[in-house]
Amino acid sequence: MTQNLTIHFPGKLVFGKGSLAGLADEIRALSPQSVLLITIVPLLAQLSPLVETLKANGIAVQIDTSIVQEPSFADFKTLMQTVGPFNPDVVLGVGGGSVLDVAKLVAAQLENDQTLTDMLGIGNLNGRRKKLICAPATSGTGSEASPNAILVDEADNQKKGIISPFLVPDIVYVDPLLTLSVPASITAATGIDALTHCLEAYTNKFAQPYIDMYAYEGMRLIADNIVQAVRNGADEEARTQVAMGSLLGGFCLGPVNTAGVHALAYPLGSLFHLPHGLSNALLLPYVMEFNIPASVRRYAQVAVALGCERADSCAETAASGVQKIRELIRECGIPARLRDVNVPYEAIPQMADDALTITRLLKNNPRDITRADAIAIYTAAY
Repeated sequence: MTQNLTIHFPGKLVFGKGSLAGLADEIRALSPQSVLLITIVPLLAQLSPLVETLKANGIAVQIDTSIVQEPSFADFKTLMQTVGPFNPDVVLGVGGGSVLDVAKLVAAQLENDQTLTDMLGIGNLNGRRKKLICAPATSGTGSEASPNAILVDEADNQKKGIISPFLVPDIVYVDPLLTLSVPASITAATGIDALTHCLEAYTNKFAQPYIDMYAYEGMRLIADNIVQAVRNGADEEARTQVAMGSLLGGFCLGPVNTAGVHALAYPLGSLFHLPHGLSNALLLPYVMEFNIPASVRRYAQVAVALGCERADSCAETAASGVQKIRELIRECGIPARLRDVNVPYEAIPQMADDALTITRLLKNNPRDITRADAIAIYTAAY
């Protein structure tokens, strides 16, 4: 252990099938006059009883469904112009990672003179005045439990993070039934994203025994259940296990965070607008192969968590883990190569340059990644 451990958990966490039914009473107990609900159109019918109950209790509700893809600085600023005058007492985010990230930032920005640029980076947000509640509708980002929010800066087309304990929600409701309607392709990509959170935390240069527990169990749960959740989205048990794995991955993001896979995945999103989970899946096995020589014992443990048998050596076991990831990606129907998603080969040097700017994640990787290494990894993934 090379650094101190600091964890900021949500103030309250409720997990379980059907748990969303208790959210109205949870909000009423806060005695708010107004609530801002940030969500997506496909969830409005499921959230209608919640909204009607709040309104029946004299609570004003404003609904925003403007976040439909990975959000940009401009998206956030436009949203703030809409919700600023409403100035809610409670901000409620129900949706995927993009929705939750924006909800977290809205709660922090209201009645705060800091600009978005002021907040960028680690520990620069100076506080949050509004109550914040998050409920994930996908099993992937772990944003409901993390201190992170990611936006795309149009000025340089780069993804940039705001990392602060003030972004950890006060209350989190994880209801796996919310994920039942998520399409197979999104279930697959977000599930591999969650698996990557756990895997990169477990093999991190700054790994911690306390976080290892969450990371290991998260890998096990997702590897055991993701294929079934993709193939049969109505399987409540599979959905529940993957939702728990995703939540455990979220717990990993604050104290330890991700590493080389995420750093190299960012340019795929910013340059080619590929979904974040898909970007991670495209690169995960290749970064694993690159990292194994620097952390062979850890990657052997990863393989065991993924369900592989121990081989005669750690190196053999670790290699079986990479193969297991490839099998999961294939069985989930996720593209396996950059060329399969129309990333041009000529873009690799630019992607490498952009990835090397993500130093907050690259510093966590068990093996240093140079520009030549990044190019080699992208080329292998092509």
